[in-house]
Amino acid sequence: MTSLEEARELLRAFPVVDGHNDLPWALRKKAGYDLDALDIAGDQAERLHTDLPRLREGGVGAQYWSVYVPADQPEAVAATLEQIDCVRQLLARYPADLAPALAAADLEQARRDGRIASLMGAEGGHSIANSLGTLRGLYALGVRYMTLTHNDNVDWADSATDEPKAGGLTAFGREVVREMNRLGMLVDLSHVAATTMRDALDATSAPVIFSHSSARSVCDHPRNIPDDVLERLPGNGGMAMVTFVPKFVLQAAVDWTAAADDNLRAHGFHHLDTSPEAMELHRAFEERTPRPVATVSTVADHLDHMREVAGIDHLGIGGDYDGTAFTPDGLNDVSGYPNLLAELLDRGWSRADLAKLTWQNAVRVLGAAEDVARDLRATRAPSNATIESLDG
Repeated sequence: MTSLEEARELLRAFPVVDGHNDLPWALRKKAGYDLDALDIAGDQAERLHTDLPRLREGGVGAQYWSVYVPADQPEAVAATLEQIDCVRQLLARYPADLAPALAAADLEQARRDGRIASLMGAEGGHSIANSLGTLRGLYALGVRYMTLTHNDNVDWADSATDEPKAGGLTAFGREVVREMNRLGMLVDLSHVAATTMRDALDATSAPVIFSHSSARSVCDHPRNIPDDVLERLPGNGGMAMVTFVPKFVLQAAVDWTAAADDNLRAHGFHHLDTSPEAMELHRAFEERTPRPVATVSTVADHLDHMREVAGIDHLGIGGDYDGTAFTPDGLNDVSGYPNLLAELLDRGWSRADLAKLTWQNAVRVLGAAEDVARDLRATRAPSNATIESLDG
């Protein structure tokens, strides 16, 4: 049996729980949520990283669908509700393939039924508009993690890719973490500053996750996790779910992206400008300086390091498909997970190791958060704190 055949066999028993997929936002941007125009029951390889046949081929057994909206989105709460509605439409449209999931037990039931458990994660604390009541509303609608920030700071937490303002978490930010613990909503520390990671670990009484982040020691990007934070995961019980985005996992791609951004700025454009003029400049830069290409091995290097620092019980996978323009060779879309497992088998990872990486750790962490919430709800009332009362 080849390593790839062994990987596929393992995935039939212990499928992937993927921490982050941006399909709902891609459906909004590319089809205005018209599920007839972009029907994921068939092959959508020309337009998306994700469809049902490729999820099956990739051995995905559970997916956290990101209900992401940009931090500068007008009416961000309403737009987040539209994202949640998109996931619900997918569940209603494809009941034979997608199973609604709110708890660890639902993941196990979906696995027994041969369906893909579908959970939701909100990407960025701007989606609650500084309101704990809104946080509780998202939980009631099925959101089971919230990434504390996206690319920009929120009023109560610093992002990894913005100028420091709060120095980590403010008093209200710590109250957000505590209320998430009481609800049973996982605290997601992808995208946040290292200071916010450390403050959240100090404040939480439940396991945290990194839904799509890799190792900073392997690739020096602020979106990645420093070793001192990885070292704290065993004590916390949480997990880091490695991401595949080339500019976060390959140092040459980080350096290339910085140079490409500098080139845009030198010509008077913002580095995120996607106007035709900016894109023409960007394409000319790429022709002169080809974009470095990440591979399956690049991602495996991160997992090797993360296992060494945090331990096998604290690792998972969060590919960030349909949330990135570029993917590594061999991990081109959601069908690629077996290639990663085959690479890890070739590096000496055991079947028991891989079962933890793909399925068992994620199910355990969600169940542990539920246990903490059950105890907290017995002793703590919902918080009515406001950002004005704590940070004002």
